[in-house]
Amino acid sequence: MTNNNKTYALVIDIGKTHVKLHVLDHVFDSIFSKQIKNVVELKGDYPSINISAIWQWIVEGIKEVTKSYTISAISITTHGATAALINRNAANSDGLVLPILDYEYQGITPATPEYVDIRPKFSETYSPDLPGGLNVGRQLYWLKREFPEEFSSATDILMYPQYWVWRFTSQRYAEITSLGCHTDLWSLKKGDYSSLVDTLQCRDLLPPLKPAWFDCGEILPELRDELGLSSDCQLFNGIHDSNASFLRYRLTQGQAPFTVISTGTWTILMATQVPLENLDANKDMLANIDATGRPIACARFMGGREFEAICEQAGSWLGEQFDENDLQKIIEQQVFALPDFSDGSGPFGGRNSGFIGDINPISGIALATLYCALMIDYQLDMLDAKGKIFIEGAFLINPLLCAVLNQLRKKQAVLLSKDPTGTVQGAGYLTTWDDVECNIDVGQANETSLTALFNYKEQWLKCALEV
Repeated sequence: MTNNNKTYALVIDIGKTHVKLHVLDHVFDSIFSKQIKNVVELKGDYPSINISAIWQWIVEGIKEVTKSYTISAISITTHGATAALINRNAANSDGLVLPILDYEYQGITPATPEYVDIRPKFSETYSPDLPGGLNVGRQLYWLKREFPEEFSSATDILMYPQYWVWRFTSQRYAEITSLGCHTDLWSLKKGDYSSLVDTLQCRDLLPPLKPAWFDCGEILPELRDELGLSSDCQLFNGIHDSNASFLRYRLTQGQAPFTVISTGTWTILMATQVPLENLDANKDMLANIDATGRPIACARFMGGREFEAICEQAGSWLGEQFDENDLQKIIEQQVFALPDFSDGSGPFGGRNSGFIGDINPISGIALATLYCALMIDYQLDMLDAKGKIFIEGAFLINPLLCAVLNQLRKKQAVLLSKDPTGTVQGAGYLTTWDDVECNIDVGQANETSLTALFNYKEQWLKCALEV
């Protein structure tokens, strides 16, 4: 039975690995959640997002939620590098003229070698040339060339959070955090769409730009009734997931420099007060744009994906127990995991992954822990990041990884978010933007006391940098 005395916010969080629903109370704590695995659809002309499965699950989930909670606001956060081509007048309920391409599809890179000649310069967009479909511009170029008839029937190009907004409200908007997330479509230099948008002749397909906290209007009456939502339930424009994590710190850290490390499938380092000239396109460094429109210097690698791959290849599993002694044995036995375990992403993207030393007598999960700590440390150095370091997300459940990083970063405080749903909480803030009260709850990371860690780091880096 619905509690009519209180109202709650609902956050729809569509990550690359999982889709989640969270009910948030008045201080944005999650009091109810559920999730499913986000499974790529492999049928059809190319791997795509299973939109129908996600939508059905969201609908059923909201119907379940509204039996117990009165929802007054909905906010949406999704992974980046994803856009939908829709025909707003289409008879099909999802509106898609083509399936939404899975950005990990590697087939479009060799199929579009000429794309490098039409994409804007890095100094214009601060968006590097990335593998697969990680540049939305490459996706659009490939889809337009391979499926010209379907592409020509599109009335709108919607970034991923705003596609779901359209499904709920029939309103069409754009938003800067998704547009500015290595799409090649936005020029930081001009503060406008990049030259690629005109090259692709798709400027007219891009809807008006509104902030992440923009109230997108009423939910469609028939859908609202089905979901059990009230007529005054607000739905907001939505935000790129890593930017949702970052937003909480932007609102609380004032003028001090800081870095947020958002961890999950991707590990994304977002550093303030770092000159964009520090960014090296060849090392998967780029500029994102935060919800307030300010550029953020970023570096990234597929931390969750690589961690899992190292565990698997070294005969370990994600839940295996290990301790500091296991880390020390790896250092003493000179066993190294060398990038790249992600098929092309990160600062060493494209290198042949492998191991140095005998991996049989060591803990695979401990090796993956050292690898990810060293990758983060390297990227912090490349950014020349200053100030406090805040860790969010999946790596919080690996305190030894955070402790190794703390030993490596002698001049910086490494702080751990005590909120396991930082992305969700950041998205929740959009629902009360004009009167938001933002607080973060963090704790100091422990520090390992590993012997010869810095020598191990130097040897690892030397091997990783060798071509």
